[in-house]
Amino acid sequence: MVLFTTKLVQRASLFVSFGGLITTFITTFLPLWKTMNSDLNEMENWYEGLWHMCIYTEEVGLHCKAFESFLALPPDTLASRVLMCISIATGFLGVAAAFFGLQGVEIGAGRERMKRALLILGGVFIVVSGITTLAPVSLMAYIMVVKFWDENLPDVMPRWEYGEAMFSAWFAGLLLVVGGAFLFVAVCMGDHEEKLQNKILARNQEQRPRTQYYRKTEIL
Repeated sequence: MVLFTTKLVQRASLFVSFGGLITTFITTFLPLWKTMNSDLNEMENWYEGLWHMCIYTEEVGLHCKAFESFLALPPDTLASRVLMCISIATGFLGVAAAFFGLQGVEIGAGRERMKRALLILGGVFIVVSGITTLAPVSLMAYIMVVKFWDENLPDVMPRWEYGEAMFSAWFAGLLLVVGGAFLFVAVCMGDHEEKLQNKILARNQEQRPRTQYYRKTEIL
Protein backbone atom coordinates (compact mmCIF):
# COMPACT_ATOMS: atom_id res chain seq x y z
CA MET A 1 0.00 0.00 0.00
CA VAL A 2 1.41 3.38 -1.06
CA LEU A 3 1.17 5.94 1.74
CA PHE A 4 2.11 9.00 -0.30
CA THR A 5 0.59 9.19 -3.74
CA THR A 6 1.33 11.93 -6.26
CA LYS A 7 -2.09 13.45 -5.71
CA LEU A 8 -1.61 13.56 -1.93
CA VAL A 9 1.88 15.13 -2.18
CA GLN A 10 0.57 17.77 -4.59
CA ARG A 11 -2.25 18.81 -2.28
CA ALA A 12 -0.07 18.74 0.85
CA SER A 13 2.54 20.91 -0.89
CA LEU A 14 -0.09 23.39 -2.01
CA PHE A 15 -1.59 23.51 1.51
CA VAL A 16 1.81 24.20 3.09
CA SER A 17 2.60 26.84 0.46
CA PHE A 18 -0.75 28.55 0.97
CA GLY A 19 -0.16 28.65 4.72
CA GLY A 20 3.25 30.23 4.14
CA LEU A 21 1.73 32.80 1.79
CA ILE A 22 -0.96 33.83 4.28
CA THR A 23 1.61 34.06 7.08
CA THR A 24 3.88 36.17 4.88
CA PHE A 25 1.02 38.53 4.00
CA ILE A 26 0.05 39.03 7.66
CA THR A 27 3.67 39.42 8.79
CA THR A 28 4.39 42.09 6.18
CA PHE A 29 1.92 44.50 7.79
CA LEU A 30 2.58 43.70 11.45
CA PRO A 31 4.38 46.44 13.43
CA LEU A 32 6.31 43.88 15.47
CA TRP A 33 9.49 43.46 13.43
CA LYS A 34 11.52 45.41 16.00
CA THR A 35 10.91 46.02 19.68
CA MET A 36 12.66 48.30 22.13
CA ASN A 37 12.26 48.92 25.85
CA SER A 38 14.25 51.66 27.53
CA ASP A 39 15.64 51.07 31.01
CA LEU A 40 15.16 54.77 31.72
CA ASN A 41 11.42 54.55 31.12
CA GLU A 42 10.08 51.04 31.55
CA MET A 43 6.52 52.25 31.01
CA GLU A 44 7.13 52.70 27.28
CA ASN A 45 7.58 50.00 24.66
CA TRP A 46 8.50 50.87 21.09
CA TYR A 47 7.62 48.72 18.08
CA GLU A 48 8.59 49.15 14.46
CA GLY A 49 7.46 47.38 11.32
CA LEU A 50 7.89 47.90 7.60
CA TRP A 51 5.02 50.38 7.32
CA HIS A 52 4.66 52.16 10.65
CA MET A 53 6.09 52.69 14.12
CA CYS A 54 4.14 52.21 17.34
CA ILE A 55 4.56 53.16 20.98
CA TYR A 56 2.77 51.52 23.88
CA THR A 57 2.23 53.25 27.20
CA GLU A 58 0.01 52.25 30.09
CA GLU A 59 -1.81 55.59 30.06
CA VAL A 60 -2.54 55.90 26.33
CA GLY A 61 -2.21 52.32 25.14
CA LEU A 62 -0.94 51.54 21.65
CA HIS A 63 -0.45 54.46 19.28
CA CYS A 64 0.88 53.91 15.75
CA LYS A 65 2.06 56.27 13.04
CA ALA A 66 2.81 55.35 9.43
CA PHE A 67 6.09 56.32 7.83
CA GLU A 68 5.49 59.52 5.91
CA SER A 69 8.12 59.22 3.17
CA PHE A 70 8.99 56.13 1.17
CA LEU A 71 12.40 57.45 0.11
CA ALA A 72 13.28 58.55 3.66
CA LEU A 73 13.11 54.99 5.00
CA PRO A 74 16.28 53.32 6.28
CA PRO A 75 17.90 51.17 3.55
CA ASP A 76 17.20 47.88 5.36
CA THR A 77 13.53 48.77 5.93
CA LEU A 78 13.11 49.91 2.32
CA ALA A 79 14.73 46.77 0.92
CA SER A 80 12.69 44.56 3.25
CA ARG A 81 9.44 46.23 2.24
CA VAL A 82 10.18 45.75 -1.48
CA LEU A 83 11.26 42.13 -1.05
CA MET A 84 8.21 41.25 1.04
CA CYS A 85 5.91 42.72 -1.61
CA ILE A 86 7.74 40.66 -4.25
CA SER A 87 7.32 37.62 -2.02
CA ILE A 88 3.56 38.11 -1.77
CA ALA A 89 3.21 38.60 -5.54
CA THR A 90 5.33 35.57 -6.51
CA GLY A 91 3.70 33.45 -3.82
CA PHE A 92 0.23 34.28 -5.13
CA LEU A 93 1.25 33.46 -8.71
CA GLY A 94 2.89 30.23 -7.57
CA VAL A 95 -0.11 29.02 -5.58
CA ALA A 96 -2.47 29.87 -8.46
CA ALA A 97 -0.30 28.07 -11.03
CA ALA A 98 0.11 25.02 -8.78
CA PHE A 99 -3.62 24.85 -8.11
CA PHE A 100 -4.47 24.61 -11.81
CA GLY A 101 -1.74 21.97 -12.21
CA LEU A 102 -3.19 19.63 -9.57
CA GLN A 103 -4.47 16.22 -10.53
CA GLY A 104 -8.24 16.16 -10.33
CA VAL A 105 -8.75 19.84 -11.18
CA GLU A 106 -11.05 19.93 -14.19
CA ILE A 107 -9.40 22.97 -15.79
CA GLY A 108 -6.89 21.59 -18.27
CA ALA A 109 -8.05 18.00 -17.73
CA GLY A 110 -6.41 15.60 -20.16
CA ARG A 111 -3.49 17.92 -20.86
CA GLU A 112 -0.90 16.34 -18.59
CA ARG A 113 2.07 18.17 -20.09
CA MET A 114 0.47 21.53 -19.39
CA LYS A 115 -0.39 20.49 -15.82
CA ARG A 116 3.19 19.33 -15.29
CA ALA A 117 4.51 22.67 -16.55
CA LEU A 118 2.12 24.54 -14.25
CA LEU A 119 3.34 22.55 -11.24
CA ILE A 120 6.97 23.30 -12.09
CA LEU A 121 6.18 26.99 -12.65
CA GLY A 122 4.25 27.12 -9.38
CA GLY A 123 7.13 25.46 -7.53
CA VAL A 124 9.63 27.98 -8.92
CA PHE A 125 7.45 30.96 -7.95
CA ILE A 126 6.81 29.57 -4.46
CA VAL A 127 10.50 28.89 -3.78
CA VAL A 128 11.35 32.42 -4.98
CA SER A 129 8.64 33.71 -2.64
CA GLY A 130 10.19 31.83 0.26
CA ILE A 131 13.68 33.15 -0.50
CA THR A 132 12.42 36.73 -0.80
CA THR A 133 10.77 36.28 2.61
CA LEU A 134 13.83 34.83 4.31
CA ALA A 135 16.22 37.40 2.82
CA PRO A 136 14.77 40.62 4.32
CA VAL A 137 14.13 39.18 7.77
CA SER A 138 17.65 37.74 7.89
CA LEU A 139 19.09 41.07 6.72
CA MET A 140 17.26 43.02 9.42
CA ALA A 141 18.25 40.44 12.03
CA TYR A 142 21.91 40.78 11.06
CA ILE A 143 21.80 44.58 11.17
CA MET A 144 20.12 44.52 14.58
CA VAL A 145 22.76 42.18 15.99
CA VAL A 146 25.57 44.38 14.66
CA LYS A 147 24.02 47.54 16.15
CA PHE A 148 23.16 45.80 19.41
CA TRP A 149 26.80 44.87 20.05
CA ASP A 150 28.24 48.11 18.69
CA GLU A 151 30.80 49.26 21.26
CA ASN A 152 30.71 52.83 19.96
CA LEU A 153 27.18 53.30 21.31
CA PRO A 154 26.78 54.18 25.01
CA ASP A 155 25.41 51.44 27.26
CA VAL A 156 22.46 53.53 28.38
CA MET A 157 21.25 53.98 24.80
CA PRO A 158 18.32 51.61 24.07
CA ARG A 159 18.72 49.17 21.20
CA TRP A 160 16.30 47.42 18.92
CA GLU A 161 15.69 43.71 19.51
CA TYR A 162 13.90 40.96 17.61
CA GLY A 163 10.12 41.26 17.44
CA GLU A 164 7.59 38.46 17.10
CA ALA A 165 7.01 39.24 13.42
CA MET A 166 10.58 38.29 12.56
CA PHE A 167 10.11 34.76 13.84
CA SER A 168 6.80 34.61 11.98
CA ALA A 169 8.58 35.67 8.77
CA TRP A 170 11.24 32.98 9.21
CA PHE A 171 8.53 30.38 9.70
CA ALA A 172 6.59 31.63 6.65
CA GLY A 173 9.68 31.57 4.44
CA LEU A 174 10.49 28.04 5.55
CA LEU A 175 6.93 26.91 4.75
CA LEU A 176 7.14 28.42 1.27
CA VAL A 177 10.50 26.83 0.49
CA VAL A 178 9.37 23.42 1.75
CA GLY A 179 6.04 23.65 -0.10
CA GLY A 180 7.71 24.65 -3.36
CA ALA A 181 10.35 21.93 -3.04
CA PHE A 182 7.73 19.24 -2.50
CA LEU A 183 5.92 20.38 -5.65
CA PHE A 184 9.05 19.35 -7.53
CA VAL A 185 8.95 16.03 -5.65
CA ALA A 186 5.34 15.58 -6.78
CA VAL A 187 6.37 16.22 -10.40
CA CYS A 188 9.12 13.58 -10.12
CA MET A 189 6.64 11.12 -8.59
CA GLY A 190 4.23 11.75 -11.46
CA ASP A 191 6.98 11.14 -14.02
CA HIS A 192 7.92 7.90 -12.28
CA GLU A 193 4.29 6.71 -12.23
CA GLU A 194 3.94 7.54 -15.93
CA LYS A 195 7.03 5.48 -16.76
CA LEU A 196 5.67 2.53 -14.78
CA GLN A 197 2.33 2.76 -16.59
CA ASN A 198 4.08 2.85 -19.97
CA LYS A 199 6.11 -0.24 -19.06
CA ILE A 200 2.97 -2.09 -17.99
CA LEU A 201 1.20 -1.15 -21.23
CA ALA A 202 4.21 -2.26 -23.28
CA ARG A 203 4.27 -5.64 -21.51
CA ASN A 204 0.56 -6.14 -22.05
CA GLN A 205 0.94 -5.36 -25.75
CA GLU A 206 3.81 -7.88 -26.00
CA GLN A 207 1.80 -10.59 -24.24
CA ARG A 208 -1.30 -10.22 -26.44
CA PRO A 209 0.26 -11.64 -29.67
CA ARG A 210 1.70 -14.56 -27.70
CA THR A 211 -1.62 -15.48 -26.14
CA GLN A 212 -3.32 -15.24 -29.54
CA TYR A 213 -0.63 -17.50 -31.07
CA TYR A 214 -1.04 -20.10 -28.31
CA ARG A 215 -4.82 -20.12 -28.77
CA LYS A 216 -4.46 -20.73 -32.53
CA THR A 217 -2.07 -23.63 -31.97
CA GLU A 218 -4.47 -25.19 -29.45
CA ILE A 219 -7.33 -24.97 -31.94
CA LEU A 220 -5.24 -26.62 -34.65
